[in-house]
Amino acid sequence: MSLENYHFPSSRLQTTDVEAGKIPLVLVACGSFSPITILHLRMFSHAYDYVKANTNFTVVGAYLSPVSDAYKKAGLASSTHRLRMAELAAEEINNTTDFLMVDEWEAVQPAYMPTAKVLDHFEHEINDVIGGVENTNGQKQPVRIALLAGSDLIQTMSAPGVWSQDDLAHILGKYGAFVIERAGTDIQEALGSLKEWEDNIYYIPQLITNEVSSTKIRLAIKRWMNIDYLVPATVVNYIKEHGLYQDEDGSATAKLKGNAR
Repeated sequence: MSLENYHFPSSRLQTTDVEAGKIPLVLVACGSFSPITILHLRMFSHAYDYVKANTNFTVVGAYLSPVSDAYKKAGLASSTHRLRMAELAAEEINNTTDFLMVDEWEAVQPAYMPTAKVLDHFEHEINDVIGGVENTNGQKQPVRIALLAGSDLIQTMSAPGVWSQDDLAHILGKYGAFVIERAGTDIQEALGSLKEWEDNIYYIPQLITNEVSSTKIRLAIKRWMNIDYLVPATVVNYIKEHGLYQDEDGSATAKLKGNAR
């Protein structure tokens, strides 16, 4: 896994027969995904339903973009493991939706890559290299790239000093964001200082709230708790197989194996 042999994934990107009159849209979720959870997958399902019912966009593809190891966040498994877990999770959701892909470009970078540059990467690969998409009238169209995130991330964008103003203007002004409701986040407060880009921010309420997080999953493993149905089954098995997020004495993994069904 390196930049030398990197190839942009596009096998599930719809490049032809896009409905005329619609704006083709690609959703990009950036994050640690350590590990990826059911909530991460549900974000794409929520966004897809919202886009279809409430906008003039049409989703032609979606991507998970795990951060590189240079992010140095607590609980961050190696990019090799996080990429593989994301791929396993994408295979699971694609049994019903068939539009989610995993891009390793950000994960293999030797340095931390800001979200603005990650979105630029997708813009380049999809619109410059591939050349956009073709609609049902035979016309070529550029694809709109947008960030998919939880409202907790948007709240950090309103916090002074966390994001640079240049990056915010680039992310929200050029690309925009689809924001999934998270419990405990006041969306009006979160959007308070982002008013100039509010036309590019689409807020998606959750009918059924889901507060699973990677942090809670790692804690559950350390406490020897079963994580079935919180993480895709193939990812649960991968975590067991590779002893990820376990205590130093290996006891958490042993307990997980004992709970396997």
